[in-house]
Amino acid sequence: MFQRELEEMLKVAVEASENIMKYYQNGFHTEIKEDNSPVTEADKTTDTLIKERLHRLFPTYSFLTEESNDDLRRLQNDYVFIVDPVDGTKDFIAKDGEFTCNIALAYKHEVVVGVVAAPALGIYYYASKGHGAYKGKIGEKGELIHVNDKIDNLIALISVFHFKNNERQLLERHANRIIRIERRGSSLKACAIAEGSAEISYRLNEGTKEWDTAAFQIIVEEAGGYVLNLATRKPLTYNRTDVYNREGYIIVNNLENILL
Repeated sequence: MFQRELEEMLKVAVEASENIMKYYQNGFHTEIKEDNSPVTEADKTTDTLIKERLHRLFPTYSFLTEESNDDLRRLQNDYVFIVDPVDGTKDFIAKDGEFTCNIALAYKHEVVVGVVAAPALGIYYYASKGHGAYKGKIGEKGELIHVNDKIDNLIALISVFHFKNNERQLLERHANRIIRIERRGSSLKACAIAEGSAEISYRLNEGTKEWDTAAFQIIVEEAGGYVLNLATRKPLTYNRTDVYNREGYIIVNNLENILL
């Protein structure tokens, strides 16, 4: 199931990455949204591009995207594309390369396909339910990836721009298990855990939304890891009325590494 969707989403991710890099290399205008977060021309035009391409191919599917008005009719649809055209806009503006383009498909509240492209790095990660997770050069076939099996001497990943004091305190409490803390932008934290180069990452506040986590969740899960709601210890669900991840989440390679 969902092989056609995956193939088309990969093609769209290539187009989206090219569009993003056009602005990244040639300049862009930045605005501040009502929630005080930045948005650029790359965000807006890439959002439009992804929606137009996928709607043409899958006209009955709904959309939930960061840069579009939320049409709640999506709640009546089993199939919903969940899109963050530029995840890590602050990274994009800072030109640190640590931003991604996230495209996911949810079916009956569960993510079943996900693509995370890192245009400045020239790589993408992708997965579909039951078929494993992959990493490759954008536009090329990827290689299978898997989480590692470490339960000690852990590498914890934190956000470049959104690391909070409560997250710092939590990591400090578990200094006996965590040997190193590294900063990674956007969804690259989750993808690093999926490919086995780190083991744990927290988000303890309610600042993220469905489009921030949907694409990487299926990649982590298909690689053998976990993306869990901190309150329920269950996987995040999607196509909700309230799109905020209000209880936060944890990404881990192994359930033994849920350190609270």
